[in-house]
Amino acid sequence: MAESESGADKSEEPTEKRLRESREKGQIARSRELNTLAVMLAGAGGLLIYGGALGNSLLDVMRGNFSLPREVVMDERSMGIWLMASWQVALEALLPLFLIVLIASIIGPIALGGWLFSAEAMAPKLSRMNPLAGLKRMFSAKALVELLKALAKFVVILLVALAVLSADRDDLLAMAHEPLETAIIHAALVVGWSALWMACGLVLIAAVDVPFQLWDNKQKLMMTKQEVRDEYKDSEGKPEVKQRIRQLQREMAERRMMQAVPQADVVITNPTHFAVALKYDPSKGNAPVLLAKGGDFTALKIREIAQEHQVMLLESPALARAVFYSTELDQEIPAGLYLAVAQVLAYVYQIRQYQAGKGKRPAPLPDLPIPADLRHD
Repeated sequence: MAESESGADKSEEPTEKRLRESREKGQIARSRELNTLAVMLAGAGGLLIYGGALGNSLLDVMRGNFSLPREVVMDERSMGIWLMASWQVALEALLPLFLIVLIASIIGPIALGGWLFSAEAMAPKLSRMNPLAGLKRMFSAKALVELLKALAKFVVILLVALAVLSADRDDLLAMAHEPLETAIIHAALVVGWSALWMACGLVLIAAVDVPFQLWDNKQKLMMTKQEVRDEYKDSEGKPEVKQRIRQLQREMAERRMMQAVPQADVVITNPTHFAVALKYDPSKGNAPVLLAKGGDFTALKIREIAQEHQVMLLESPALARAVFYSTELDQEIPAGLYLAVAQVLAYVYQIRQYQAGKGKRPAPLPDLPIPADLRHD
């Protein structure tokens, strides 16, 4: 199990934030052996595919340069032009092979860890110039692993090369008796197959190195429990700060709620423990809407604001509790309370008509019909 600089065990998996920051810093798994394998396989494949055409092009260059006319040899300007033409033919012949190797050199690194461009990783760091840090890296466990990989790679390539040379001995000896044109093409094929077999020998090294690099990179990103807690605090906020924010949000919501009380048609009370303010606007909905609700001190404030703005107060403990527990702010009351609230609003309308001298005083409200599933006695 990895340890941090403080000695604490890094037992926790890296978080998404830690992984994202590591990519921004360029700290991702990379395998040099995988890159070398990709380039060698691509180069060997390119020689096998384009070896014949490459050999013929080089033969053309050799024929042209070894059979120059006398006037060209004696003319310095013609020699320069002839040299540039030879370079052009050779470059055109080698260009497909170069492109294949270039593509492999790009695909190899991004095959493990994906594409990444990190300006932070490219920035100069004075810590890299520290000789003590350099000595520490030279004698670290990672340096030992790199040394063992280099020795293993050398041994594997040596064994494969000896096996390839032994298998191609007859072909190599036969080239001495072949015409030049045939020998060059034959040599390109032999070199291509030899490089391919030696590249295949690197498969074993890469198969060991890739899992190791993934494991090593993960170990570097592992976190201690304290680091996880600190990151959570940084990303989510400290508990006391979040509590203060929630308190401020509640206060703001309560102020908005109190500002809506004067717009209510009626405030139904418990009479002291609960208070709910309802408004019915036929143009906006089919049912009354809850503008404000509260218990104890908040209920008292709702009643005081209602009295200041001459909003009717009506005592109905069962209905007040039913609305309080079943309806959220700015939401319509449930269908089960339609009849009870309709009777309340009708009673409020009759009282207002009576107070305006336009009708008789209404009879007291009867027991309101509250469904059993909405009662909170």
